[in-house]
Amino acid sequence: MEQDITQLLHAWHRGDRDALAIAMPRIYEALRRSAVQRLRGEREQTLNPTALVHEALLRMLGNDTDFVSRAHFLGIAALHMRSILIDHARARQAAKRGGGALHVTLGATAEGAASDAGSVLDLLALDQALTRLADHDARAARVMEMSCFAGMEQDEIAAAVGISVPTVARDMRFARAWLNRELAA
Repeated sequence: MEQDITQLLHAWHRGDRDALAIAMPRIYEALRRSAVQRLRGEREQTLNPTALVHEALLRMLGNDTDFVSRAHFLGIAALHMRSILIDHARARQAAKRGGGALHVTLGATAEGAASDAGSVLDLLALDQALTRLADHDARAARVMEMSCFAGMEQDEIAAAVGISVPTVARDMRFARAWLNRELAA
């Protein structure tokens, strides 16, 4: 299935609009599932999963990026979703002086995250911690970003970043421990 979507994305980049119409329902559903997971902890539904996905897709499809694969597409979607969520959280925090910040779960999407699957983190604090992690270990930060914001599986992350699945698992363990320590302080 990933190969089919990759071929459709390449065909779309070459100008075949029908290819995007065929690929989009599958891509959209994956992004929507991820958005539902990301917004599960939100107390007030001012940003819903559909709006998040639509905004991310508008930002992505408006430029001339040639997506290497489905995993690459989802990786870029993670960047846009993170940006949208952070912008939204900042706007809400400014409006309410921090009273209604968005919350996400750090471990809800990653495989093997049973120990901290229930920990709820402030989105702005997570964004700041991911930025600090990127200064320390950029790849681990990117891996965690793909997991947290796009809901990508380890094999998809491995394909997008160009590393092995065991390396993704190690990076995720390191990033999770590093983020938990940073956010507990």
